[in-house]
Amino acid sequence: MSANPYRELPAVDVLAGEIETTLPLALVVDVARLVLEQARKEIAAGQSANPSAAAHHMVRAMERTAGVGVINATGVLLHTNLGRAPWSERAIDRAASAASGYSSVEIDLETGERNRRGVHVERLLTRLTGAEAAHVVNNNASALLIALASTARDRSVPVARGELIEIGGSYRLPDVIQAGGAHLVEIGTTNRTRLGDYQTAVQTHDCGAILKVHPSNYRVEGFTEETPLNDLAGLAASAGLPLIYDIGSGLLDADAPWLPDWMRGEPGARQALAAGADLVMFSGDKLLGGPQAGILVGSALLVEAIRRHPLARALRVDGVTHAAVAATLEEYLDGPPVKIPFWRQALIGRDQLSTRCQTLAARADGTVEPGSSAVGAGSAPGIAIPTPVVRLSGSQDLYRCLLDQDRPILARRDAGDLIIDLRAVDPSDDETVAAAILRCR
Repeated sequence: MSANPYRELPAVDVLAGEIETTLPLALVVDVARLVLEQARKEIAAGQSANPSAAAHHMVRAMERTAGVGVINATGVLLHTNLGRAPWSERAIDRAASAASGYSSVEIDLETGERNRRGVHVERLLTRLTGAEAAHVVNNNASALLIALASTARDRSVPVARGELIEIGGSYRLPDVIQAGGAHLVEIGTTNRTRLGDYQTAVQTHDCGAILKVHPSNYRVEGFTEETPLNDLAGLAASAGLPLIYDIGSGLLDADAPWLPDWMRGEPGARQALAAGADLVMFSGDKLLGGPQAGILVGSALLVEAIRRHPLARALRVDGVTHAAVAATLEEYLDGPPVKIPFWRQALIGRDQLSTRCQTLAARADGTVEPGSSAVGAGSAPGIAIPTPVVRLSGSQDLYRCLLDQDRPILARRDAGDLIIDLRAVDPSDDETVAAAILRCR
């Protein structure tokens, strides 16, 4: 008699016990049950079944979706799919301290009484930007949402047509304006919006605010015109309206002496406030180089209205995020923020990168050529950072193999080859990259 193939299948607990993983046992048992059920179907169909291999493969895939460290060799410094800005060691340590025990997130240790959350962060932001007050919410979309809800609910908000942005994940500015309870008034054309367009909107609509948005993930070039910020500020002041400016990317000071030339066109929070904006907002995990957050700086009266709005509690950040934001901001007060990974990567010298590329190319049988890195995350669109890169042949198989490493390596493909950009790779990981390439070839 032929052996019964069903009898050769292991028990659920036996199969689950074979798998070494950091995942909870309950999930591993679920995998074992699923794999054994599939194996029975395969046997019934006259196919061979290997539940052990299938279970190990599925558990490994689950581990990787749970979040693993990735080496970013794409040359995109703020890679949204990889979590955007890595934190500085100071931010990591401060966040770990806040998360591992109790912290003074909302208590005055001098008096023992309850205190407002984020006092230290506000102190740092006002010092760095010249604002009267500041507030932090969970992301920049939330910052815009609560700004409109607290200033222009049931009222109109004029916005230039060339600034009606859409970013990743189908985030559309008109939808956020509507969610904030305001009514969008589109003014001007896609490429040209003059002061008179804003004046007409203010005169013909019941406006609650004037909104300017920096299109941080695209550029409109050619026959273009936009209204200078100080002219908008004058109009807003004469009409008794707040001027809200979403600069998006999070550059604190556009005149910082350490800023690279390729970043000089990006608007800074300090300059926007000095030009007359009443409220400026930006992301915490882009050019600022910290955790995901939405940061609002500006008029004390407007910021207090935001703090008192019912949405403030729904959109607030926890003590861990406050700690990380504060630590990130402190890096700027200490001088050039080279301890923030994004700026360390952005400011690294071409000679140093060239030396690292030559070493990698020699080991991996590649060639070094001129290339460029990108800021990423919808920041500084069109800006190419001159960067030497390593070109390797055999892109598809090599690309997949590098992703399949225990510590995945993400590179970029170009014309049938693979491009390794080391700008966002820590020098201590160069050997890991080289060894992985040799294994994959």
